[in-house]
This record gives sequence, C-alpha cells and structure tokens, in this order.
Amino acid sequence: MENKEFLNRIEIVLVDTQDGANIGSVCRAMKTMGLTHLTLVTKRNYDENRVRTLALHASDLYENAKRTESLEDAIKDSILAVGATRRRGKYRKLSSFSPEQLASHISSLPDGKVSIVFGRESDGLTDEEVMSCSAVVSIPTSEAFPSLNLSQAVQIIAYTLFTKAQIYPQGMTAVTHERVRQAVDDASSHLSAIGYYKWDEERKWTENFLKDLLERAALSESEMQRFDKLFAKIENIKIHKEGIKNE
Repeated sequence: MENKEFLNRIEIVLVDTQDGANIGSVCRAMKTMGLTHLTLVTKRNYDENRVRTLALHASDLYENAKRTESLEDAIKDSILAVGATRRRGKYRKLSSFSPEQLASHISSLPDGKVSIVFGRESDGLTDEEVMSCSAVVSIPTSEAFPSLNLSQAVQIIAYTLFTKAQIYPQGMTAVTHERVRQAVDDASSHLSAIGYYKWDEERKWTENFLKDLLERAALSESEMQRFDKLFAKIENIKIHKEGIKNE
C-alpha cells in the first residue's frame, strides 16, 4: 500500500503546456501512481475534449487543477521546487538529482509541499524558470535519442516516487520558497551594503546559490530568523567599525 502522506505532499507543475492532450496524459500518469495535485502555469485555453480523451478516469485532476500565470506564484508555498530538465548551461544548476535520489531526498524533508516542475513539449523550461527552482531532476536517457515526451517524463518520476515512498519526519515545518526568497533578498542587501559585490553577475550568482542552498536545507522558521540576523549583524559590525575609524 502506498504511503499516502508522502505522495499527498507532491505537486506536479506544468509550465505552458502546448497541447491539452498532453495534460490529459499527465493526469493519467499521475493518478496511476497516487499523485493528485496538479498546477497549470499558463495563459492558454485548452480543448477540454482532448484533455479528457487522454485522461480517461483521471480527468478530475484536470478539473481540480490550480491555475496561475506565474511560476513564482505556483511554487511560493513549496518547501522545495525541483525543475525537470536534462539540459546543462551557464544559467542552469551545477548538479542534478536522479529520480531515485530525488525520492530519497524528499523522504528526508519535514512537512511541506514539494513542487516538481515540467516545461513545454517543444523546448522544456527556460533558464529563468530553472533558476526559480532550487534543484533539478534529470532522467537518464540514450544519447541516440534523449528527448522524452512530457507525460513519459512525468510517469517515470511519478513511478519512482510511488515505489520509493517512505515515512518522512514529523513535527518540524520547513519554510516556503517565498520565505527563502525574502531572506535571500535581505541577505543580499546586507552584502551589497558592505561592498561585497564587485560586479552585477556576482550578485545574481550569490543570490541563486543562497536560495538553492537554503531551500534544499529545509530550514525551520526559527532557523531562518537566525540566518536573517547573521547578515544584519555583519552589516552592523562594518558600520560600527567604520564609525570608530572616522572618530
């Protein structure tokens, strides 16, 4: 019997899916593996007959899906957002989970929603969308033909989560993606105030590094408050020392 508590915290996020039939196939792939939470990030209107034809008895997932026009809105209440991508590049992550590693990592996290984000059928997630996530998951494929259909990719990851579902720690609640972003913005402002950044790209990379690190760490609110105070204190110490020098 599946661990319903483990599976219930997983949300599949589809970004700008181009064909309603693929949404229907994703719904079917999800429901067969015990996943029921779906979010659509899109401005498109879909042919509902195409969705329901492919979804069959899983069309309720489409009917109950959340809709938003922004990926940030979709993942802001997640404790971890993971982008599904196989591509590497300058603005992409330095490392990625395999589906099995992702399942194990999720099982170690405290309470909270985990979003797994999938991109367009034609070209996947943009660099900016990958950067909004704090980790990526990549499915190993043959170099001869590495591209997977959207629903196939969802099916593989959903199957892995279903088979690897474990009891996760109870009691502690991790902070959300939005809370992490606020903390990083504040920390970055403190670093800027002390002259830490020497060029614009350094600020961008530092903020992304801190965001990824904090979200994967799944900190509690009390731990995050200590993180906030650390950077505020660094700035205050510099101000104090400069004041002494100027006396």
